Amino acid sequence: MAAEAALFDIIFSTRSMRRLKTDPVSDDIIYQILDAGIRAPSGGNTQHWRFLVVKDAEVKRKVQEIYQKGWEQARTIYDGRPGPSHMEEGKFRKLLDAASYLADNLAEVPVLIFACLKERPMPPGEAGAQLAAKLARLSGSSIYPAVQNMLLACRALGLGATLTTVCSLHEEELRPVLNLPDNISTYALLPVGYPMGKFGPVRRMAVEEITCVDQWETPLKRPA
Repeated sequence: MAAEAALFDIIFSTRSMRRLKTDPVSDDIIYQILDAGIRAPSGGNTQHWRFLVVKDAEVKRKVQEIYQKGWEQARTIYDGRPGPSHMEEGKFRKLLDAASYLADNLAEVPVLIFACLKERPMPPGEAGAQLAAKLARLSGSSIYPAVQNMLLACRALGLGATLTTVCSLHEEELRPVLNLPDNISTYALLPVGYPMGKFGPVRRMAVEEITCVDQWETPLKRPA
C-alpha cells in the first residue's frame, strides 16, 4: 500500500516545471531517467525511440535560438485571447510567463533531453505510402509513453521537467545543430533541472466532465 500511495502521489504532483536552477544534474541521475523511459511500451515492441542528451553550452545556446523562434510562433495562438474556460485567467497568464521564461533561459538549463523516433520501414510503393500517411498521427504512441515515464522519474528524483514540442516547429534548423540523421525525428524536448518552485498538486477537470460511457455524450457518473 505504501508503494501504491507513493506512485499516486508522484502522478498527482508532477507539474510542468519551466523555471529551473542551473545546478548540475549528475550523469547517474540522467541515466536513471532514461532507463525509466525505455521501460515504456512501443508499437510492435520496435523500441525505435532514440534519445539525445545535450549538456554542451554552445549546443544549448543554438537550441535556445531555435526554441525562441518556435515559442514566439506558438505564443501568437494565445496572445490577446482568453485562456481555457476551466482555468483562472491569472493562472493562465502565469503559465505563459513561465513558458516565456523557459524560452529566454533554455541555454542555462543543465540538461536538455530530446526524445526522438527512428523512422519505421514501410512496404514499397503506393501501399506503403498510404500506410505511412495513416500512421503519421499515431507515431507518437511509440515515444510519448516513454516521455511520461521520464517525467515521473524526474519527479521521483526531485527534478523538474516539462514536455515541450516548439523546437520541432523548426526541425530543419535543429537537424544540423544536433547532427540528426535523416531517419530520426524529434518528438519532444525535456528541459531537466532542479526546480525553483514546488511540486503539485496538479489541478485538472473532473473525470466525469471529460469521459463518456459506451457512446459519445453518455456521461460517466462519479461513483457514490
